[in-house]
Amino acid sequence: MTPRPHAGLGRVLDDLGATLLELVLGHPDRSRAIGGVVIHDPLDDAVLPPYALVLGVGLGEPATIAGLLHALGQQNAVGLVVRAPVPVSDELTAAVEHTGVALLGLTRGASWAQLAAMLRSLLAEDDIGGLGPETLGGMPSGDLFALSNAVAALLDAPVTIEDRGSRVLAFSGRQDEADPSRVETILGRQVPERYARVLAERGVFRVLYRTDQPVYVEPVTRSSLPRVAVAVRAGDEVLGSIWAAVREPLSADRTRALVDAARLVALHMLRIRAGADVERRLRTDLLSTALEGGPGARDALDRLGLAGRPVVVLAMATADPEGATATEAALTTERQRLGDALTMHLSALHPRCATALIGDITYGLVPSTHDGEQRVLTIASDFLDRVGDRTRAVIAVSPVAAGTSDLPTARATADRALRVLRAGGTRRTARLADVHVEALVLELRDLAAAQGDRPTGAIAKLIAYDTQHTARLVETLRAWLDAFGDVIAASAAVHVHPNTFRYRLRRLAEIGELDLTDPEARFAAMLQLRVLSSVPRENH
Repeated sequence: MTPRPHAGLGRVLDDLGATLLELVLGHPDRSRAIGGVVIHDPLDDAVLPPYALVLGVGLGEPATIAGLLHALGQQNAVGLVVRAPVPVSDELTAAVEHTGVALLGLTRGASWAQLAAMLRSLLAEDDIGGLGPETLGGMPSGDLFALSNAVAALLDAPVTIEDRGSRVLAFSGRQDEADPSRVETILGRQVPERYARVLAERGVFRVLYRTDQPVYVEPVTRSSLPRVAVAVRAGDEVLGSIWAAVREPLSADRTRALVDAARLVALHMLRIRAGADVERRLRTDLLSTALEGGPGARDALDRLGLAGRPVVVLAMATADPEGATATEAALTTERQRLGDALTMHLSALHPRCATALIGDITYGLVPSTHDGEQRVLTIASDFLDRVGDRTRAVIAVSPVAAGTSDLPTARATADRALRVLRAGGTRRTARLADVHVEALVLELRDLAAAQGDRPTGAIAKLIAYDTQHTARLVETLRAWLDAFGDVIAASAAVHVHPNTFRYRLRRLAEIGELDLTDPEARFAAMLQLRVLSSVPRENH
C-alpha cells in the first residue's frame, strides 16, 4: 500500500480562494504536497510535520508574524495563515522572501475551526496508506472537490455537493460568482437553517428526492440566484444532492450532463463510505498489532507514521454506572462517537497521533514530548471537558514507551489505571501512579474471587452475628476503620449517636474477638472488608 499524494498549496488556493483564503505574499509551490495542518500555539514548541500549513490563530502584529515565518522556514513549512486583513510591511515581505513560506489571509466571518475542517477534508490526508491511484469516471476516487470543479465546468456555474442533512461535503471554485447565501453556506459548511426551512416549506426536498431529474428552484431571497439541484442516489437510497447556482434554467445538454454527474458522484460517495470503513478497520489492526509489541509491531508503527518515536498510550472508555439501561448497540455507537471525537481532538494537536476502538476501549498513541505523560494527561482532561457529561467517559495514560518492546507494558499500565476509573469515583483521568493502591485492591479481589476465598476470623463472626440478629456491626467496623478511629466522624457517616457507635464498637470487639489496638488485626480486617466481595455492604 502506498500513500496517496496530498494536495499542494496551489490546489488549496484554487478551491478555497475568494471564499476563505487569499494569497497575501509569496509564491506557492504547486508541486510540493502539504504534509499536515497545524494550529500554532505560542506556548508549545511543537515539532511540525514536513511541509506543514500552519494556522496562526490570534496573530496580528507584523513583527510577531515575521518572527514566526522565520521559525517556520527552519521547519520547511509551506505556508502560514493569519486573519485578514493582513498588515503588509517591508519586514513581512522580507521574511516571506527569505524563508519561502507563503503568507495567506483568512477572510473575515470564517472561523478557524471551519478552515481546519475544510483543509483536512480537502487534503484527504491518509498517513497509513491508501488503496492506490484508483479513479472513477476519470476522477481520483473519493475526491469530491475535484469532482465538484468538473461539474462546475460542465454547467458553467459554481456547485456544492451536499449530504441528506444539507451539510456541504465539497464545493467548486468560483463561489464568489454566486450570492451571499452561497458564501454563508460555504463558510458554515451547512445550508443555513432559515434557507433550508424555506426550501422545505416550498416542498423542494420532497420533489428533489422523488425524481432523478434536476429540479429548478426559484431564488429564496431577492439577492440570491436561482438553483438547479439533482438528487444523488444509489438505487433507492438518497445519498445527497448537487446544487448549482445558476442565472437561468439549464439547457437540455447541461441537464443531461448534471444527471450523468449525479450518477458519478454517487459512485464516489459510496467509495468514500466504503473507504472509511476499510480505513477504520486497517487503523484498528495496525494499532492493535503495535500495542501487542510482537514481530509486526515495528512495521505497524511505521505505517502509522510513528516509527522511532517515543509515545504515550492513552486508553479511553465509558465508565460503568450502576443501573445502566442502554442497549449494547447504543453503547457501541456512543463509543464510536467518542472515539471519532478523540481522533479529531488529537489530530489538531499532533498530526501523527493514531487512535482506534479495540473492543470497548479506544486506544491512542500520542508522540511524546519533553513532559511526556503529564502533557497527554492534560490533553485528556481538556478533551473530556469539551465533550461534557452526557456520557461519563474516563481516560487513563501510560508512562512513555521509548521503543516497540515497551508498548505492551505501557498498554497494560494504562489498562490497570483505566479499570480503576471505570469502577467509579470522581476522577476522570489518571496515571497508574495516581491510582496504584486502588488498582492493587481490584487485582486482589480478582485473585480472591478466582480462589473462592470467603471472610474468615473476626469478619466471618461479625457477618454471622449481623445476619442472625439484624445488627450492623460490619458496617460499624468499616466506618471506624475508614475514619481512622475517629468516633465522631465515623458515627456521623452511619447516622447514629456517638454513644451508640461506641457501644457497637465494644460489641464487635467482643463478638469478633478483635483487638482494635493491634495494627496487624486492624490491617487484616480492613483488607478483608475491601477485597472480599462476599462482605455485605449496607446502603444509606
